[in-house]
This record gives sequence, structure tokens and C-alpha cells, in this order.
Amino acid sequence: MASAENEACAVRSVACPSQAWRLQKVLCGRCGAGSCPSQTWRQRGAGRGGVRMGSRADGPRTSGHVTGKMAVFPWHSRNRNYKAEFASCRLEAVPLEFGDYHPLKPITVTESKTKKVNRKGSTSSTSSSSSSSVVDPLSSVLDGTDPLSMFAATADPAALAAAMDSSRRKRDRDDNSVVGSDFEPWANKRGEILARYTTTEKLSINLFMGSEKGKAGTATLAMSEKVRTRLEELDDFEEGSQKELLNLTQQDYVNRIEELNQSLKDAWASDQKVKALKIVIQCSKLLSDTSVIQFYPSKFVLITDILDTFGKLVYERIFSMCVDSRSVLPDHFSPENANDTAKETCLNWFFKIASIRELIPRFYVEASILKCNKFLSKTGISECLPRLTCMIRGIGDPLVSVYARAYLCRVGMEVAPHLKETLNKNFFDFLLTFKQIHGDTVQNQLVVQGVELPSYLPLYPPAMDWIFQCISYHAPEALLTEMMERCKKLGNNALLLNSVMSAFRAEFIATRSMDFIGMIKECDESGFPKHLLFRSLGLNLALADPPESDRLQILNEAWKVITKLKNPQDYINCAEVWVEYTCKHFTKREVNTVLADVIKHMTPDRAFEDSYPQLQLIIKKVIAHFHDFSVLFSVEKFLPFLDMFQKESVRVEVCKCIMDAFIKHQQEPTKDPVILNALLHVCKTMHDSVNALTLEDEKRMLSYLINGFIKMVSFGRDFEQQLSFYVESRSMFCNLEPVLVQLIHSVNRLAMETRKVMKGNHSRKTAAFVRACVAYCFITIPSLAGIFTRLNLYLHSGQVALANQCLSQADAFFKAAISLVPEVPKMINIDGKMRPSESFLLEFLCNFFSTLLIVPDHPEHGVLFLVRELLNVIQDYTWEDNSDEKIRIYTCVLHLLSAMSQETYLYHIDKVDSNDSLYGGDSKFLAENNKLCETVMAQILEHLKTLAKDERQGLTLSSRLEYSGTILAHCSFNLLGSSDPPMVSLPRSWDYRRVPPRPAKFLFLTQPRSLWVAQASPKILSLAGHGGSCLYSQHFGRLRQADHLRSEV
Repeated sequence: MASAENEACAVRSVACPSQAWRLQKVLCGRCGAGSCPSQTWRQRGAGRGGVRMGSRADGPRTSGHVTGKMAVFPWHSRNRNYKAEFASCRLEAVPLEFGDYHPLKPITVTESKTKKVNRKGSTSSTSSSSSSSVVDPLSSVLDGTDPLSMFAATADPAALAAAMDSSRRKRDRDDNSVVGSDFEPWANKRGEILARYTTTEKLSINLFMGSEKGKAGTATLAMSEKVRTRLEELDDFEEGSQKELLNLTQQDYVNRIEELNQSLKDAWASDQKVKALKIVIQCSKLLSDTSVIQFYPSKFVLITDILDTFGKLVYERIFSMCVDSRSVLPDHFSPENANDTAKETCLNWFFKIASIRELIPRFYVEASILKCNKFLSKTGISECLPRLTCMIRGIGDPLVSVYARAYLCRVGMEVAPHLKETLNKNFFDFLLTFKQIHGDTVQNQLVVQGVELPSYLPLYPPAMDWIFQCISYHAPEALLTEMMERCKKLGNNALLLNSVMSAFRAEFIATRSMDFIGMIKECDESGFPKHLLFRSLGLNLALADPPESDRLQILNEAWKVITKLKNPQDYINCAEVWVEYTCKHFTKREVNTVLADVIKHMTPDRAFEDSYPQLQLIIKKVIAHFHDFSVLFSVEKFLPFLDMFQKESVRVEVCKCIMDAFIKHQQEPTKDPVILNALLHVCKTMHDSVNALTLEDEKRMLSYLINGFIKMVSFGRDFEQQLSFYVESRSMFCNLEPVLVQLIHSVNRLAMETRKVMKGNHSRKTAAFVRACVAYCFITIPSLAGIFTRLNLYLHSGQVALANQCLSQADAFFKAAISLVPEVPKMINIDGKMRPSESFLLEFLCNFFSTLLIVPDHPEHGVLFLVRELLNVIQDYTWEDNSDEKIRIYTCVLHLLSAMSQETYLYHIDKVDSNDSLYGGDSKFLAENNKLCETVMAQILEHLKTLAKDERQGLTLSSRLEYSGTILAHCSFNLLGSSDPPMVSLPRSWDYRRVPPRPAKFLFLTQPRSLWVAQASPKILSLAGHGGSCLYSQHFGRLRQADHLRSEV
């Protein structure tokens, strides 16, 4: 109990007298002069314990029953029978008359199996089906082909364009859906290629800029002249002057290509189709240039973007010729659906391309518009693909030819994925020319450019991987086996083997893992390193499981090669892949061995500083497979592995990854010391990274992770150890306010769990422990920055202290909350925006008043001392001008004081005697309570008078009605001292759900010095004996009717 005693020292100055002593003190003084101190709220003057009355701190002070020019009644709270009121307002149970019907239950529509005769006498047969099989005509998206859209299109050209655009988008979706989502599109590879294949050498662009004849000609030329002119322009394009851009950096080159792409679009938009074709031809010629060979894959990506743009523009132009106001081509149209104009235009484009003299530009431009063959013939694409495949045989450079084959495979998969025979022919043609890569011509070219073979061979994988991916997509097992055997027969086939393992299905590779390992061993390592082949194999084994009998042998064979690597970067790239395989199929012993080997290779010369991304991936993969953190932290080399993250930002990211996995996968609370010590260190690392420049979002994320850890720590019934953990956590995470808030809530929950275990009967030991928990909260709350956070925590902690019979400590919390109210600013920051704070203060005070009802008075501080102090603070607080929040607060005070005057309070705390038990309905206590009510009423009337001067009459009327409702609900009084029973009290049996038999009408009589309320009835005339008729005749102002009055409990 050492920790409990230490925490209790903080509030020992407000040590609590026992409940029995407090009760005895109050009861013994009832008959004496000090039983109910006569010092009232209004009589204490300006002292700390009294309440100063007035509209402002520097305004006039008022006392007694008169406030300025306004007087109030002597207040007498109405006696309430809460049980009877609850019984009368309880909703009646209505029996369900519809069986199992429920408005949220899904409705099932069933069609009968009978024949239904229509008006014409025909019959139709239907079968039973659920609502899911019934097609909803309103749920289908109209694509412009419905009759209404087509009718509107005849009169509105914009509608026609919209219909065409909708049809085009749907057509593009259909084209993309020919292959499944499991086929990786080319767009996913584009960014990786551009980022990987870069150069620092100077680049050049050779363009033949033709004459300006390609601009729009006059409309007076005959058709034959126009055709001849365009053919001459196309020829002139090749014979014109040459424009050469030299010494371009890589970025300048990319910018220039993008400019050409934009020029293509601009020329097409201005109806300069020949100029657009010139741009495409000249850009295609750039693909024959291998002067800067390391940049060729990126150049291929940039140029093919222009080709794709050109192909799409040509196809859409021809397609638009088939669309008019009366018809639109179907999604899967045939050449018969195309009109003669579209076919003639399509042939014209192919004739123009046929006149291109050079092989490479002709191949690329024709391949880019291959899809346009759909307008000419059903077999057009199937006839062109083999011809284009044969054209590639005329390209001598193996690098240029392999990328040409990749482009043809790409176009073929887009327009005709079912024509796999042509794609397969492409692959086998490539195998026949594969030996050229190691031929003398290529070797001589590499010598000229000063490029080594290991740097040259990696230029092929992007194209080869794409070719293999297209061929192997949904390919039969026999074809894949044949392709593997063909590759195996070729000597020095490491490059082919790598592409096979990158493109073939992972299941195919995994089941033949030992065969691939044998092929890797036979490869010559001079051109393509073996460790890259093992890396590709490891990527497949991470996706598919090999035979169980081969798993250990596979790991040993691979790690023999990996562990011999001298280059740390090569080593970590391979080790990162095989760590996942190890975690997936082996125990922590093998994982520990792998981690130890990684530490051994990456520690010398601080090589880990250059490999943080790979090391992070290793940590993520280990955590992903070890959900049991007791096993994870028992891996000997795991924590030393974390020590390699020396860079603070990287270390914090790793710690966040660990904590996120812990919160996600830890199902049960833990008290394992190994886990706690390790995760405390991880959380401390995250906490210490917070500084003045840390973003709020980052603080919230760190706080969420640390709080998640704190919630998962539980020592069971060892409450002292739990509190010690919270004490240690407070010292470690003092810079994150949400963590401190969580700790306070956790300690309060711990105190309530102690109460639950003891069933409210604390022993000496548990009482001291609960006081230690209370002291923990009392010490921690002032360190928080948010003022409403502190207010709510003071209130919450005070409630916990009260529930555990720590009365003096509860008073200390409530006093601290009261003293904090004047510090509430006018504006507070809510989600980055400044908002008025009065509504939040009103909400807090309403909750505070609800708690004060059950807080017993202290015998040394007078009657309702906490209420008086809070009213002093409310009175001195500077409220916004013309605000009704103050009157709402005073109205809530009336609710509180009225509840306090009842013989039995609405609710209690077990084993805590509230004032209804302490005072037992003592008349002096009730008198003090009523005087407070009168003074509060005076304040309300004064504030209403101030609001009446404002132009916003709606605000004043709302406040008056709310105040009047409070009086009617809680006040019981006689008019001018009459002995008649009160006429404004509602019947106790009144049911708010039903209209009363006679609507209640109330008459409000006002004058500058008094307020009268009476029930409007013939009985009003009988008030003449009490002076009521005089008031009625002289000062009757307004008659307001209220058909429904709300009774507030």
C-alpha cells in the first residue's frame, strides 16, 4: 500500500471526517443556534462564502424580496411524488397485431405460378422468385440509347454529344473488362519504369518539320485535289527541313515529349489531321534511337503514350461518324453497323499509314489504330496481328524488337485478348532471336557506349515481363510447361528465367520450386546475378505455398546464396523477400536465425542507414505473422533488430507499426512483464518524438496508439500493481494530454472496480487505496491544458470520490471545478474553429447541478455551501451581452433548489446520506432554500428586464416562457397570502400524452414591481377581496394561452 499512501498525501489537508460524524454534527445542531446557519447567499456581502447580487460586478447590489423595480413572490417549492409521476408518464405497451411483421424486415416478393390473362387474351407463365431476381427498371443507368434520350437528341445537339460521351465511357469500360481484374494493367507498370530507368547523359530529339501545307485548306478544293494535297503533305513531311534538339537533360526531354503530345491534341482539335499524323510518325522514329541505351525503357513509355492518344482520337472520330440523331452504334457492333463514310475514312487512315517508308514508325502507327479494323471487317484484327508480328522480324536491334513485341502484345490484349495464337507466335519468335543479346553486334554496341553487360541486361525485363504476362494469362498448364522447357533448353537463360518467374502464376512456380532452383544453379552468373533469380522465386513463394516436404530445402538453398552476398544492398533486397517465407512456414527459431544474419550483414559500417525501407518491410512482415506478442518478444534478436533504426522519424514509424499491430491483434488484456517492458519502451520512443513542431494529427495518432496499449494492460485483482503502472505511465507520457485524460479515466474506473469488489463496504485498506486513486486524479488534472477537459474531469472524479464515500475529497474536486469556472474564455477552439463557450459552460453546469443534489453539506461550511459558491461564480462571470445563457443557468438552479426541498430526493448514492437524510425536512433548511430561490428569481427577472430592451423579442419571449414553465412546474404559492389552495399546480395524474379534458389557460399579470400568475377562470373575479380585481382593472396587460405545458422533473 506504499503507492496508495504516497498518493493520499496530496489531499491530506482536506482529510475527510467520517460520514457518521458529519451526520451527528448536523443532527445535534438542529435545536441550537447553529443548526441551520442563517447566513444566506445574499447576506454574506462581498465575502468569498457569500453571494453578491446585481446584474454586474460594479452594479447596484440588491437584497430581500425586491430587486430594483421588480418584486417576486415568497417561494414555496411544490411537493413532488416522483413515483406517481413516473407511473403516470410511463408509456403503455402496445401489443403487436401484425404477427412477425417489422418495418425494418426486408420484404420478399413472390410471383405466383398462375397464368395471367392480359387485355388481348394472351397468357404468360411466371415462376416463383425472390425480390433479388426482379429487375428494377429504375436502377439501370440510361446510356443515351433509350427512346426519350434519342428523341431529345434530335432537337438538342448537346444532348446528342452527351449521349455519345456516355456511350463512349461505357464502351471503354466494356473494353477494359474483357480481361479480368487479376490482370495487371500496363498503367501500373508505367510509373515504376519511369522512376527506375533514368540517365544523366544528354539526350537529343531529331524532328523533320514539314511545310505549313497541313493547315486547314479552302473548302473550294475538289475532293481529288484535297486527297492529292494531303498525300503530298505527308510525303513532304519526310522530305522537309530537319530540326534537331541536342544536349537535352532527361527532364527537358520529358517536357519536350509532353509538348508534342499536347501539340498532337491541338492539331487534332483544329482539324489538322495530317499534322497530327506527322507528329506521331516522327515520335515513332525516336524509338529506333538507342544512343542513350539506359534511357530506352522510359523513352518507350513516353512515346507510346503519344501513340495511345493518337489511336484513341482516330477511333473516336470514326465512331462518331456512325452516330447521328437517329441511331447509335451498339456496344458490340459489327462492320455492317458502320456506314460508308466511316468505312471510307477508316480505309483512308490505313492507306496513309501504308505510305510510311520506314519500318519502325509504320509498325507503331498501324498498331496504334489496330482497333479501327472493327469498322472494316470481322477478321481484320485477326489478319493484321500475324502480319505485324512478322514485321517485327525485320528489326535488327534485339532491344528495340523486344519492346516492339511488348507494344503489340499490349495492343492485342486490349482489342483481341482471345487471339492468343498470335501472342504465342510473338513469344516463340522472341526465343529464336534471344541469342542475339549475347552476340557480337550487341557487344560492340555496348563497348561503344561504355555499358557493361550487367547494366544492359536489366533493360529487357519490363518488355519481357509484359510479353510473358500476356501469354501466361489464363494459359493452360501444358502451354506454360512448354514455355518453361523452351527456356530451359536455351543456354545462359537467366534473363528468361527471371521473366518467367515474374510473369507466371505463383502457384505454377511454387509447385515446381525445386525445378526452378535447379535451373537457377545452372545459370551463368556473369550476365544476370543469381541472387536476383532467388529474389524472384521468393516473391512467388510468398504468394503460394510450395510442397511441405521441400520447404526447408528451399530455404537452405536460397539462404546459401543470399548470405554470401558482399554488397549490403543486394543482400537486404533478397533477405527482405525471404523473411516473409521464413515467418510463414517456420517457427521463431528460424526467424531468429534470419534476423541475426541480417544484423550481422547490416551492422558493419552502419550499412543499415541506407536500407531503412527494406528493414521496415522486414519488421512489418514479422509482425504480420506473429500475432502473439509474447512469442514475438521472446525472439532473441527482435529487439536488437529494432536498435538498427537510428533515425528518429524511421524509428517512430516502426514503433507506430508495432503498436498498431498490438492493438489490432491483442484480444485479451495482458500483464506479461516481457510485453509490458518492451511496449513501454516503444511507447516512450513515440512520446519522446513529440515537440513544438509536431502536428496535431500526429499527436492524436500517437495518443490513440498509447491509449490502446494502456487499455490492454490489466493485473486482474492486483489493484495496487495496476495503480503503480498508471503512476509510471503518467511520468512517461506527460506531454500527450489525451494520454493523461485516459489515465485519469482508468484510475477512476479502478476505484469503481474496487467499490464493486467490496460491494460498497470498504475496509481500511481499500479505503486508503481509493483515496490514493482520488489523489492521483487530483494531482494530474491541473496539468491538462483544455479548460473544459479539466472541468469535466473534476466533476467526474468528484462523483467517483462521492461514490466511494470520500466526502472531503469530493468537496475538494467540486471546489476546484467551481474555482475554474471564472477562467473559462469567451471563445474556445473546436476542431480548428473558434466558437463561443457559453453553450459548453451551460452543459457543464447543468451536469454539475445534477451532482450537487446528492452532495451532503459540510458541517463547518454552512447550508448549501457549494451551491452558494457556484452562484457567486456565476454572478461574477462576464456573460455575453443580450445572451440568455445566464437565465437558463439560473432556471437550472431553480430546478436544483426545488429538488433539494423535497422530502425524498429523486436519486441517491448508496451509503452516502444526502441532505434529505441529514436535515430531514427541517424548516430552517427549507427556509434557506426558499430564500435562495427568491434571490435567483430576482436575478432572472432582472435579466428578463434587460433582455426586454433588446430588439430580439423572440429571444425574450422564449426565455420568459421557459422561466414561466419552471415556475409552474416547481413552485407552489398563494396569491397575496390567500388561504386557498394553489391554483397553478398541475394534477399529479396528468398524462402528457393525452389532451386534458379542459385546456389549461393561464393569465400573466405584470407590473413594474410584481409578477402574478393565476389560472384563468371565473374564479379570477373572486380575487377582489384580496386586491386582485384592482390589479386586474389597472394593470392587466396581456393574456397568453398555453395548450400544452411541460412539467420538468
